[in-house]
Amino acid sequence: MKLFKFGGASVNSVERIKNLVPIINFYKGETLTIIVSAMGKTTNALEKVAAAFFAGKKDEALSLFEQVKQQHLTITKYILVKEYNACYEALLNFFTEVEWLLYDKPVRDFDYYYDQIVCCGELLSTSIISFYLREEGIANEWVDVRDILRTDNNFRDAGIDWEWSTVKIKQRIREAAVPIVITQGFIGATDDNESTTLGREGSDYTAAVFANILDAEYVTIWKDVTGVMNADPKVFPDAQLMPELNFTEVIEMAYYGAQVIHPKTIKPLQNKGIPLLVKCFLDPTLPGTIIHEQKIKKLPPVIVIKQDQVLMHLTTNNFSFVGDEPMSELYNLFSRLKIKPNLIQTGAISVQLCFDDRAEKIGQLAAAASIFFDVQVEKNLSLLTIRHYDTKIAAKLTENKTIILQQQTPETVQYVYQNIS
Repeated sequence: MKLFKFGGASVNSVERIKNLVPIINFYKGETLTIIVSAMGKTTNALEKVAAAFFAGKKDEALSLFEQVKQQHLTITKYILVKEYNACYEALLNFFTEVEWLLYDKPVRDFDYYYDQIVCCGELLSTSIISFYLREEGIANEWVDVRDILRTDNNFRDAGIDWEWSTVKIKQRIREAAVPIVITQGFIGATDDNESTTLGREGSDYTAAVFANILDAEYVTIWKDVTGVMNADPKVFPDAQLMPELNFTEVIEMAYYGAQVIHPKTIKPLQNKGIPLLVKCFLDPTLPGTIIHEQKIKKLPPVIVIKQDQVLMHLTTNNFSFVGDEPMSELYNLFSRLKIKPNLIQTGAISVQLCFDDRAEKIGQLAAAASIFFDVQVEKNLSLLTIRHYDTKIAAKLTENKTIILQQQTPETVQYVYQNIS
């Protein structure tokens, strides 16, 4: 069995959806489980719906959701003929699921509503693709992943119940009447049937989870790039393709914020030695990148830039040393508030923490930490990470930047710097 994952960019237009047919037909006769993301930019659009709803702007939320509906209905009209009515009915069910919520008033926290709304994107895209493949003569079964992937209720970053999900996934995929199953990435459900998401870019993680449970031969992630690059080619036009990587290197890249592979994706594959291929859906003949367990030498510098960063400066209230109790309380706060620092640097009487700028979480952390520390927050920052760095590349990338914080090991250097307004 092979596991494919198609990202949002690979299904964001009629032309690109049609491009799935030759790729899948190339593997005719194979048993395939295909994970599909929401169509490009749909998740961002649904995030705006969720934000408007939570802010009490019902009309705005409904208007924004109407745009999402019309985008998917338009694609359906252009791509389907025989299967149009059946697909239309399926989409209406998902539209109703969200609109029912939007007419209500928020009584729970934002993360809960985020997951109930944003999960719609994957359900819509996979429905359209499943019906289209049928119309093109590719028999497949559509599966609602929420029926077979159980999670906890840590909304927006849910943890998987592996024992329950393993039984259900094996049972459902094995009982499929045809060799091809289409399902969603990124989403799951609690035991109360409340939708959850696995964190941004969580479709890659879903693919790895299914591959682990189903003992896949390998996983292929189909993207709009030629493979894994040493930097974002949209920012660095001279970025290089890395034809081979090992699991450890990719885990490091993911930890530092590289967007090619989701941070949680690698471990389920590494545990069973399942190779991961990253290939270009625009030209499937290209070799792409293979990720495996073998050691790789002489990698180029790997560059990761995270924008919209916040640096929190914590200084002990009485200028005493940062001891076990304040640090223990700080880590307890991270756990309780479900917030993860991208960088931590500790001094004698101070701690500096770099986070993604999630205003509500940052505010809660600052308020709670003020019991032990004097707290200062600095915004509008970026975090630059260079693995396999040399002095030349480090100097070039930090030229004319105001460096606020630097952290360095023999393998990796990181800089927090101010953005120029």
